[in-house]
Amino acid sequence: MNKIWERPWVIEWTQYVLDSYAHLVKEELISRERTLQEQTEGLFTSPLVVASHGLQDDPILNYGNQTALDLWEMDWEQFTQTPSRLTAEPVNREERARMLEQAKTHGFISDYRGIRISRSGKRFLVERATVWNVHKPNGTPLGQAATFSHWTFL
Repeated sequence: MNKIWERPWVIEWTQYVLDSYAHLVKEELISRERTLQEQTEGLFTSPLVVASHGLQDDPILNYGNQTALDLWEMDWEQFTQTPSRLTAEPVNREERARMLEQAKTHGFISDYRGIRISRSGKRFLVERATVWNVHKPNGTPLGQAATFSHWTFL
């Protein structure tokens, strides 16, 4: 089986994630001076956490780079079948929902902080996260993504 970043739909999704970030945040998330496949591999292997979900009523995670998979203690198949809300404990889900709605309304938010939980129950504080809307070049909404590089286990 090929590597996750070699899958055609992952390459396409990565471009939507990177293009949307650049459009909304006005900077590049990673270096874009490579082929699409190299960009996709670069995002997947980045030390930044990058995760995203779709637009379902109860959004399902549809992308997590290796750093995200390691942090949440899941493999690709587990991660991409997980409702996004389950990355937060029940007590923190209302705050998480407010943050996602704020990002949806404003295009993106930066400097977000919140507590998340891994598959095995490890709690960690995420700091200085950016959350943004993912869309096609024509503006069609596709979901939301988040990135951060600062977290502390609690």
